[in-house]
Amino acid sequence: MASSTSERRSPIVPVEFAKGVNGLDKVILREVRGCSAEVYLYGGQVMSWKNEHREELLFVSSKAIFKPSKAIRGGIPICFPQFAVHGSLERHGFARNRFWSIDLDPPPLPTSSANKAYIDLILKPSEEDLKIWPHSFEFRLRVTLGPGGDLMLTSRVRNTNADGKPFSFTFAYHTYFSVSDISEVRVEGLETFDYLDNLQNKERFTEQGDAITFESEVDKIYLSTPTKIAILDHERKRTIVIRKDGLPDAAVWNPWDKKAKAMTDFGDDEYKHMLCVEAAAVEKPITLKPGEEWRGRQELSAVPSSYCSGQLDPQKVLSGS
Repeated sequence: MASSTSERRSPIVPVEFAKGVNGLDKVILREVRGCSAEVYLYGGQVMSWKNEHREELLFVSSKAIFKPSKAIRGGIPICFPQFAVHGSLERHGFARNRFWSIDLDPPPLPTSSANKAYIDLILKPSEEDLKIWPHSFEFRLRVTLGPGGDLMLTSRVRNTNADGKPFSFTFAYHTYFSVSDISEVRVEGLETFDYLDNLQNKERFTEQGDAITFESEVDKIYLSTPTKIAILDHERKRTIVIRKDGLPDAAVWNPWDKKAKAMTDFGDDEYKHMLCVEAAAVEKPITLKPGEEWRGRQELSAVPSSYCSGQLDPQKVLSGS
């Protein structure tokens, strides 16, 4: 007679090591209610974040190239030590094109004892990296999947230069969110703030609307922004909330049709189903003296949203209630 225990669900394994696309190593984080996240060691890049209904909340292009030396189009690429072309390095720096290691002995980081689904990664410069950016550093990344399905990324960058020299860097979590239809999406929390428009030679403007909506290409860096930003997806009746700490700026990007067609690793119509809202430190580079450490944190949560006259009702998400 079959034992009843054989019919019981096997316990959730909070952290699992597996192989991803093209045999690349990845870590799968799971939470008891069915939420999950996947982190590739290549790039230290989160490539999947699913809610309890197994719905994917991040966008990854169907044409993404999973081949070392190439950046992977989608998920949460880490832009370090340079955001975009704000410096002399390759676009968005080199951290997203390097293999990270599992950090077996990370310095203590405050964490809830309820969070068992997390992984610590570390990146140190290679001899080749030091030739293009001559600074010694330790970049520690903790990715945590909280009990409610929230996704937290905490970055710690330490200057380990032995020559006594400080270094400066810019940074972003280049998060690609999956959306139902870009024309039905609005971003709240950035209205009235100044931004640099990359489509107009980085000229500075002030956001005028009551929310950001999308009907053409957008490539902006909002400056000195609030710690909380919301992406409202009308069709999915879902709001993604971004909470950030140590990251004063926020980049907003959608390539629209012409630029989408020009990118080999991006489908022609995929711009309709993605939006990048990126917690960043761009306008004022971060400077660290030897021994100093910087910390930048992003927490993502997905909540059901209700609408009243097209607005979040009653502004609960942004007010923090």
